[in-house]
Amino acid sequence: WGGKHRFGQKILYICIRYPSFFLGGEWNNKRMTCVRMEKIVVLDGYTANPGDMSWHALELLGKGEGYDRTAPEEVVERAKDAKVVLVNKVKMSAQVIEALPALRYIGVLATGYNVVDMKAAEEHGIIVTNVPAYSTMSVAQMVFAHLLDITNSVGHYTSSVKSGKWAQSYDFCFYDKPLQELAGQTMGIVGLGNIGSAVARIAQAFGMKVMAITSKGANELATMGISKAESYEELFGKADVLSLHCPLTEETRHLVNAERLALMKPTAIVINTGRGPLIDEEALAEALNTGRILAAGGDVLSKEPPTEKNPLIGARNCHITPHIAWATAEARGRLIATAINNVQAFMEGHPINVVK
Repeated sequence: WGGKHRFGQKILYICIRYPSFFLGGEWNNKRMTCVRMEKIVVLDGYTANPGDMSWHALELLGKGEGYDRTAPEEVVERAKDAKVVLVNKVKMSAQVIEALPALRYIGVLATGYNVVDMKAAEEHGIIVTNVPAYSTMSVAQMVFAHLLDITNSVGHYTSSVKSGKWAQSYDFCFYDKPLQELAGQTMGIVGLGNIGSAVARIAQAFGMKVMAITSKGANELATMGISKAESYEELFGKADVLSLHCPLTEETRHLVNAERLALMKPTAIVINTGRGPLIDEEALAEALNTGRILAAGGDVLSKEPPTEKNPLIGARNCHITPHIAWATAEARGRLIATAINNVQAFMEGHPINVVK
């Protein structure tokens, strides 16, 4: 994909499986007429598919256009006359929805669907779907990529070897930063959904104790070998590692703040692969720069892409990756396959993964 692309332009001689999506045509026992299918538009497909994946299965479902990126002022013109629109970060506001009378389906190329004005979609009879649980293991893996980079300083020691420090060592080994073992430490998890539960299992495999804040009851957690924290204050006070996996709501915005960071151990590590605004970034930067806590790892920030003035980018012992935890080839393949299956199910009259 590079810029604008057209798919499904050729006339397809296929069995009419989706009659409501054809502009016309007829079928009898002897022949099938040539037909064109309704318009499908992908408004920002680049991050899901920068060119290493295929949209071929979507091409078989309709004629339309695909765009790497779409600016806000381009949305209405590009989606004009489309019955199906797929978006990732493009906002489908009430104003946009009102301007697209042909629109009947919005497929979000992600799990979160806050880019869609759900009230407006419902008022206009538009189905909205998402792609749940496609990146669970990829995101859980990134949690431990950050954690192990912090505890074992892999990047630091790789650079040290390349710069000749090991070769110049008097001893058989060389280390100038502390190394830390995870076994026996407490992993504190906020939110025990698919990703949080995967993180808990991996933590246990490392020999860590797991404590969580979750809507699940204490008895259910006990069967998983997890203890239930009764408050954020308890969790922050006991966790050696804090990992965030809860939705962003008004209640969870800035749940990591100065007051709670002050409760943490000076050796504590904060990992955020959830949502950027879960953290008060000024407060976390201050805690890192003053040595209030040991380190932080993050794959998300409050504004993306960030400005150069984001306090975490230059903070001491803060490791940031550019929102890529979800983006393994395997996870993106599942994302695209599920998104196309969602469109097909909608066409067949039994939509799946519908959000309300």
